[in-house]
Amino acid sequence: MIRVAALDDIPEGEGIAVDKSITGTEDNIALLRDEDGSVWALNDTCTHETASLAEGWVENGHVECPLHSSKFCLRNGAVDGLPATRSTVAHRVEVRDGEVYLFPGEAPA
Repeated sequence: MIRVAALDDIPEGEGIAVDKSITGTEDNIALLRDEDGSVWALNDTCTHETASLAEGWVENGHVECPLHSSKFCLRNGAVDGLPATRSTVAHRVEVRDGEVYLFPGEAPA
């Protein structure tokens, strides 16, 4: 478990990227905050082309890639909109006392 951000660092409907040197993962991790305030973690690089999902649009349980509008489910990383055809990796994240903790490589419950 790694503390990766303060909840206030992530605006609703947006995301931030956490460098892989901090997370120990193969890819940077996108921390994404949905409109309901929930926080999710996905591998940051879109599976279609090299674009940061943290720079995408977050709404209704999905993140939309800023490059070609592929959509991914925040809960499990499943692709839910072309042109991407491969899902991305979801990681477990918890918010405690306004701090965001990442469990790299552990699937969300």
